[in-house]
Amino acid sequence: MQRRAFLSTAAAAGASLAASPWGAAKDWSLPKLTKYPDPAIEVLHPSFAKYRQNNAAIERLYTGARWAEGPVWFGDGRYLLFSDIPNNRMLRWLEDTGEVSVFRSPSNYANGNTRDKQGRLITCEHDSRRVTRTELDGTVTVLMDHYQGKPFNAPNDVVVHSNGSIWFTDPGYGIMSNYEGHKDKFELPRNVYRLDPKTGAATVVEGDMRRPNGVCFSPDEKLLYICDTSGTESPDYSHDIRVYDVVDGVRLANGRVFVNMGEGIADGIRADADGNIWAGAGWGGEDYNGVHIISPAGELIGKIHLPEICANICFGGAKRDRLFMAASTSLYALYVGTQGVLRP
Repeated sequence: MQRRAFLSTAAAAGASLAASPWGAAKDWSLPKLTKYPDPAIEVLHPSFAKYRQNNAAIERLYTGARWAEGPVWFGDGRYLLFSDIPNNRMLRWLEDTGEVSVFRSPSNYANGNTRDKQGRLITCEHDSRRVTRTELDGTVTVLMDHYQGKPFNAPNDVVVHSNGSIWFTDPGYGIMSNYEGHKDKFELPRNVYRLDPKTGAATVVEGDMRRPNGVCFSPDEKLLYICDTSGTESPDYSHDIRVYDVVDGVRLANGRVFVNMGEGIADGIRADADGNIWAGAGWGGEDYNGVHIISPAGELIGKIHLPEICANICFGGAKRDRLFMAASTSLYALYVGTQGVLRP
């Protein structure tokens, strides 16, 4: 029987990790065994040392999801929302009590989430194949569900530019099976779109990726990063994070490989205030699972090792220096020595 429990600290977490190649085994269930600095936070380059808080450890805040995704921070309410896609719900974690409750069920198998300039929730929904906005009064507005008369595949991840435009990926994972949506046919290429919510007009800003997934802007919004997560079943598969120049806030140019993720993939990504890319990662073995931190020059400078594949991340907390990690069945958090970009 699947165990479902609302966990507020690592004290209530599950079984301990086996011995790991980056240091001593980390026991997730016994905080008295926590060692500082946390051996699960690996410094691969001296530049990453300042981002590791030597007296902060990874905490498991909750477990009981089937596939946790799309974390988004609401500082005005001191809570985090995140998706539990196969369970067709969104959950809410409260900062002051650690309580987790159902925010929305059914959620149309919601995946990625973000907020717009007015603080409204923007959500990519797999099952309904649409992008929605939750208004401040709780009503839901459909922003877009078709392009050129054809339904989207299954919008996946989303980010909002400071000019108000909404940029989202459409790889179609939600129509590949009934587990995260419903099985259906592809009617559009796997594109990346830009939507102007004022006019309702949308354009394809990238149409040459295998399966565009996680997406984020650089702090100055001059660059857009997009993860490609195509599987190895295709001979031309890609595990790249690509980067593009953002032209006038409306289109992309000069696409190139930012970094290749090797045997695994990067799923959800966020930039910190220094321009580093923090990538939820997995599918490359136990040593691979967690968060990979990549410098603006494309160098892997650090890792946060987790016992589960990490699908997506966001920065939050009162000072935007707490990294929240949606990882398979669980939600984790870690205080870090940098801040997420204040956006939108």
